[in-house]
Amino acid sequence: MTTTDTATARIRTFHPRRGRMSDRQRDALTRLWPAYGLQIAALDGPCDPTTLFGRRAPLVLEIGSGMGDATAAMAAADRDRHYLAVEVHTPGIANLLELVERHGLDNVRVAEGDALDLVRAMPEGCLDAVHVYFPDPWPKTRHHKRRIIAPAHVALLRSRLAPGGTLHCATDWAEYAESMRETLTADPELVDVHGGYAPRPAHRPVTKFERRALTAGREVFDLIHRRR
Repeated sequence: MTTTDTATARIRTFHPRRGRMSDRQRDALTRLWPAYGLQIAALDGPCDPTTLFGRRAPLVLEIGSGMGDATAAMAAADRDRHYLAVEVHTPGIANLLELVERHGLDNVRVAEGDALDLVRAMPEGCLDAVHVYFPDPWPKTRHHKRRIIAPAHVALLRSRLAPGGTLHCATDWAEYAESMRETLTADPELVDVHGGYAPRPAHRPVTKFERRALTAGREVFDLIHRRR
């Protein structure tokens, strides 16, 4: 483990979440997890994306896939790339698995646990893109250290991007957006694609969470940076 990896291993960036599942979700989880699921805590050694998917293709890492609707929509429209979604909310994992089956998405896998632990287990340069959409803003100042878009975490994520790969973040918290922008811009190996906040990309579906933010009057900020 490198110095950067050690630094990122110390602080959890998420709340563990279980929640109630419907019978439909429970059934999907039971049936589909063996074929499409990955338990991050059970990893014993490196995680090889080619082995995980059974074939080689550009890989997109989705950190915090929520209920999975956006991941499923992007994967369905982008069949030439693999999508690895990481989530800790069990009903969300189950819902995404159901969507994978419903739409025949053989280019999706779903991981449960700490996304940073998964990234540490992956080879450098293996990712075509990393998506961090609406992560926990940890709004209290004393909790800012838990934010996933922090210098050490960004360095880790960037190290797993292939040259030319993109790190795309989105948030509806203006203060966190500015913190993200400063952190991403400070990384010498990342290039700001739009020179500031990006126009809303067409490939990022509008989720229920985003609609609620817009209804509440909160602006949504996108940031897209590319590895040199």
